[in-house]
Amino acid sequence: MPAADLWTALADPRRRAIVALLLARPRPVGEIARECGLSQPGASKHLKVLREAGLVHVRQEAQRRVHALDPAPMAALDAWLAPYRKLWGESLDALGRRLDERPDATEPTPED
Repeated sequence: MPAADLWTALADPRRRAIVALLLARPRPVGEIARECGLSQPGASKHLKVLREAGLVHVRQEAQRRVHALDPAPMAALDAWLAPYRKLWGESLDALGRRLDERPDATEPTPED
């Protein structure tokens, strides 16, 4: 199971927005703050949580710190969720079969 830190990091909608933003490409904190509507200190705090959870890594480029998404924790999360996706898929398949068994609501009933 993924670490509790991963779940905690992804529980906040602002951090999920940052993760979604970093999915496109690495970005400096100022750009992340601007795009997510956060102050720079606020964005930095969220990025720290994401770094500590292993979701983001940072590299220094001259005077800028550029943050990038680390896919490894997401892969672990994906592997952990796989059995649940299967369960949902089976449930949705069963619902589809059940709906297919019902008479079409647009067909007239014998009473009509």
